[in-house]
Amino acid sequence: GCNPFAQTGRSKLQNKRASLNQQIIKQMRMRAGAENLLKATSNNKVKEMVLLELSYVNSNLQLLMGQLEGLNSSVDVYQSAQETANIPLIALGLKETKEVDFSTFFKDFILEHYSEDGNNYEDEIADLMDLRQACRTPSRNDAGVELLAKYFSHLPLMESRFFSPSRQTGIFFTWYDSFTGVPVCQQNLSLEKASILFNMAALYSQIGTRSNRQTIVGLEEAISSFQIAAGLLNHLKETFTHTPSYDMSPAMVSMLIRMMLAQAQECLFEKTALPGIRNQFSSLMKMAQEAAKVSEIYDQVHQSMIQTPIKDNVPLFWSTMSQVKTNHYRSMAHYFVASALLDHQLGPSDDEDQQEKTLSQVYDRLPEGCTPLEILKNKEERERIGKTHIRRAILGHEEALRIYSLCHHLNNLEALQDILKASHERSLNKCSENENEEEFADYTEAPDIISKTEHKAEMEFPTTTKVKVTDFFQRLGPLSVFSAKQRWTAPRTIRLRPEDRDLGFTLKGETPVQVVSLDPLCQAAADGLKEGDYIVAISDTDCKWLGVGEVMRLLKDVNEEGIDIQVVSMMDSNPPMPTKSATFCGNLPKTYSMICLAYDDEDKKSRKVTKKSSFINWGLKNKLKSASTLSLPTADHSGTLPWNKPCPTFPSSSSYNNDSSLY
Repeated sequence: GCNPFAQTGRSKLQNKRASLNQQIIKQMRMRAGAENLLKATSNNKVKEMVLLELSYVNSNLQLLMGQLEGLNSSVDVYQSAQETANIPLIALGLKETKEVDFSTFFKDFILEHYSEDGNNYEDEIADLMDLRQACRTPSRNDAGVELLAKYFSHLPLMESRFFSPSRQTGIFFTWYDSFTGVPVCQQNLSLEKASILFNMAALYSQIGTRSNRQTIVGLEEAISSFQIAAGLLNHLKETFTHTPSYDMSPAMVSMLIRMMLAQAQECLFEKTALPGIRNQFSSLMKMAQEAAKVSEIYDQVHQSMIQTPIKDNVPLFWSTMSQVKTNHYRSMAHYFVASALLDHQLGPSDDEDQQEKTLSQVYDRLPEGCTPLEILKNKEERERIGKTHIRRAILGHEEALRIYSLCHHLNNLEALQDILKASHERSLNKCSENENEEEFADYTEAPDIISKTEHKAEMEFPTTTKVKVTDFFQRLGPLSVFSAKQRWTAPRTIRLRPEDRDLGFTLKGETPVQVVSLDPLCQAAADGLKEGDYIVAISDTDCKWLGVGEVMRLLKDVNEEGIDIQVVSMMDSNPPMPTKSATFCGNLPKTYSMICLAYDDEDKKSRKVTKKSSFINWGLKNKLKSASTLSLPTADHSGTLPWNKPCPTFPSSSSYNNDSSLY
């Protein structure tokens, strides 16, 4: 990770974001307290004071949201240092999080669950915490992506080791919405995984905007980065479907995917144009359709941005930029068609059939009474259609400049203004070159241009999301056996004394080895050894990772005095039922209903028991929509209650530990 105290433009932006997030949560707590007081009091004077305070708090929140929108509009920080002649691209900002202290809980869990001294794992816990802290400030290159991927790969291992479905961890993971600054807090790792995936996509978008788009290599890097960012966001949308943070909601993520693919398509267009556009009829028509494709995709992005409720959270800069690019690239498409028609007359050496085919593929509909061949052969008709295109190009460039002037964040991008003005001037010059004062004004509108591309931007999913890592806590034993789901007895010491070189049992399994075929009359059985026990230590040697052959070699030369081994027995893996699970969003709890089935052994019939819970929406709006149901794991208790009724069992849910089942 980068130095968190480094004063780079990007780090300053993230520090401002973190500061704004803290101020937003403070104002939200004040608002929640004032609203509660308003409900509780009947004193009119107190109500007046509270309403006045609420107006101040809401005003402060609007100001803070505006500042956060300004940070999301600061695209110039992410652009390449060599960027001089390209339209700026939009990068996603990294989600901010709070520090998490794993130390106390992990040590207690290791002692309680694994029967080992948690203090022996201080280095491993410190390494994990350092890795998470470094992920807050990843470098903007492949090393930064690898850092996030490494932590992402450690999360399933950590979840299997320490996060049991039967108990609350006491560890809260807090992440801030990148658009609104609203904090979301959860006790499981689903929010952590989703947020790391979002930050990986954001980092790829920053790598794409930083690429030098004046070179083919830089453009290829930008194209790949934006396509991978879209692939990661799509994986996030499909895997984590109920994230409480709005910036990771399906609607918002779908819009972000479109925006990443639009920027990839824009870079593909620039890659085609970078070597130079040949001044030929077919080449100009091809570039016109490529530019129309970019315009079409940005129009789709803009339409998704202005939908409710996305438009309330997306920065105005983003929607304005997409609108500017829609008009700019559409105007470029009309300029290319105008150049092809006005500058290239059909000559004897030209391929008439090829030009006719090309022109027919550009238009969805032709002007009334015209055919492609007539337009190509008739010089006057060709010039008339060409002039309609150049007029439409001028109008489009003027509209782009008008929209540009409406957003004060865009006004800071001088490079964008220069490009828009230069394109407008070029279209005006083309119009003046072909203007004839003796002609009557023609108000025919140019037909639309069919968008077409030879290289469509597609989502890519990187293989780097699953980096091969070494489990920090592998000393606890093989994860297939020693996990938070499994429960064992505390290690027991058994004295092995061979009788005629026979220990009284055999071993099986990979790691750790298991006792089978135990002779109930042997000395080891009398000392407490049981069928199915796992051998975890022989004398002072840890055997959790030793196979049958290695364990047999250690037991081979046991003398008559014997040797001590330590074993553990597997217990019932069905844990007691947790009472409830909660998600904290904006410092407000959101509780979920529990629906369970109670079984009666006498009549073998089931009855449905519903526990009604309250639902609190994090936005304090439309409370009925925040209801959710949490499926709970199986809990099977042996024994009976004092009144001789069986303890109810709950239906198991295979999706409880799935990444996509949240909170």
